[in-house]
Amino acid sequence: MPTVAPLDLEGHVAGVAFLGDVPFFAESSGLIHRLDHGHKTVEAHEGLLSCVRDDATDTLLTGGEDGKVLRVKADGTTTEIASVPRKWISQVAAGPQGSVGYAYGKTAHVRLADGSVKDFTEERTVEGIAFAPKGMRIALARYNGVSLHWVAMAGQPTDLEWKGAHTGVTFSPDGRFVVTTMQENALHGWKLDTKPGAETRHMRMTGYPAKVKSTSWSAKGKWLASSGAPAAIVWPFQAKDGPMGKAPLELGTRANIMVTQVSCHPVEEIVAIGYADGMILVVRFADSKEVLLRRPGKGAITAMAWSKNGAQLAFGSEAGDCGVVDITA
Repeated sequence: MPTVAPLDLEGHVAGVAFLGDVPFFAESSGLIHRLDHGHKTVEAHEGLLSCVRDDATDTLLTGGEDGKVLRVKADGTTTEIASVPRKWISQVAAGPQGSVGYAYGKTAHVRLADGSVKDFTEERTVEGIAFAPKGMRIALARYNGVSLHWVAMAGQPTDLEWKGAHTGVTFSPDGRFVVTTMQENALHGWKLDTKPGAETRHMRMTGYPAKVKSTSWSAKGKWLASSGAPAAIVWPFQAKDGPMGKAPLELGTRANIMVTQVSCHPVEEIVAIGYADGMILVVRFADSKEVLLRRPGKGAITAMAWSKNGAQLAFGSEAGDCGVVDITA
């Protein structure tokens, strides 16, 4: 059984990440905790709504109920990226060259490294924001689809339409696909590398018993793992048309206990799976072999993240149970 370093917090854990070798745990209250030669606390927000790791700068980006977007460094110091009084910043995204995306209401903003800000307004509320892996391009999830904008160029966006409420968005690591989570129990995807004038290829990923709230791409982008079922549903993306016409893997199946979080390993073809009862498994794609990382505990798993080398997994739950699992021990 791997070793677990526990940390008991008071409230719901909205995000976890490693900055360098230091694990960070972001509470919905707005407190950010780090285990750096002892337990240290950063008072970041009056209510935290979003938390993502910026791989390019090895920092955290957070958004809050206080209208602030912050960058948090490994030493715990914070820098204010934006302040929009009386607005809730529920969407933040890390972009190339130090750029930061954030959204509230019907408008998304991209703050570039030089401090300039580009605005992108949609007809409906922006529910998700993601940067393409190459080039300064953003995807904005909204009602009835996704809008793709080139940040540096004034021009009409590329609209990817599909009826329904799209609540989050992600690019595949190679930039060939865009996938959204939906208000209904489904994912939807579009293939981007079609020839000019060709019909947009849609990918319907349905059959979930619950809403998909967590997705994670495998290290080389061949698989997309997702929550929303009593197993991790893992769609194959290695073929040129992605998962169209192919069945997903179902990993870590447990009777009537829902998967709430998934996190693919940064190197190996394995995925960490967190459940509604606090249990965590790690499962290999190739043969479905399972290893127990954590027995059931208090509250559903709400956040997980691997260290850069994949030796450790940090996790947090809705009840404030947190920890770091060393899988090499």
